[in-house]
Amino acid sequence: MLLKVKNITVHYGKSLALNDVSVEVAEGSVVSIIGANGAGKSTILRSLSGLMPLTSGGIWFSDKRIDGMAANEIVKLGLVHIPEGRKLFPYLTVLVNLKLGASLHKDKSGTNQAMEEVFERFPILYERRNQQAGTLSGGEQQMLAIARGLMARPRLLLMDEPSLGLAPIVVDELAEVIKDINQRGVSILLVEQNIPLALRVANRGYALQVGKVVLEGDIDEFKSTETVRRAYLGG
Repeated sequence: MLLKVKNITVHYGKSLALNDVSVEVAEGSVVSIIGANGAGKSTILRSLSGLMPLTSGGIWFSDKRIDGMAANEIVKLGLVHIPEGRKLFPYLTVLVNLKLGASLHKDKSGTNQAMEEVFERFPILYERRNQQAGTLSGGEQQMLAIARGLMARPRLLLMDEPSLGLAPIVVDELAEVIKDINQRGVSILLVEQNIPLALRVANRGYALQVGKVVLEGDIDEFKSTETVRRAYLGG
């Protein structure tokens, strides 16, 4: 198992954010975590990437315990977080934003190869490479955020609400991008309020309510569950 999150509990001050949550991501898979705003989805990703301390429980990535490690050390292991809201550097060019994604890697040839692969996957970013990131469209900014994450050469990509604010046609494009990244060997843990997107791309799903996992399973079984159909799919 590439990622094992075992019984983690997280507090924001005195407020309970996650309560005894366990999640697993197998090598080569796409796992989606769904739930309403405030359910604790983003807190899971922040905990995985070293931005939130655990109250209890543990996190293992590729059989190495990572809770308590510095965020930059976690990235070096191949666990890369694309945060909600993209968090680009708007006044820097597309090219500089991409290079910053590779800043922990010192081998120039590997960085150049990653850049070539990113431009192959996102040709619009090559066209916009000398343009300030803040002048891109919403969809282009999201592609840049994903591309910057890929520049860090992840084994596991954490994606936090990538469809937020995007038009439906761009969300369809995003779904194909996620599938393509996965087919090229990158595992993905996707947090989404856009339930159709989350279920469309995933192999396995988790439903989170008020900081607790209330349902999990392989995606076909997950989608057919009465709780999911009634709560999330309008069935």
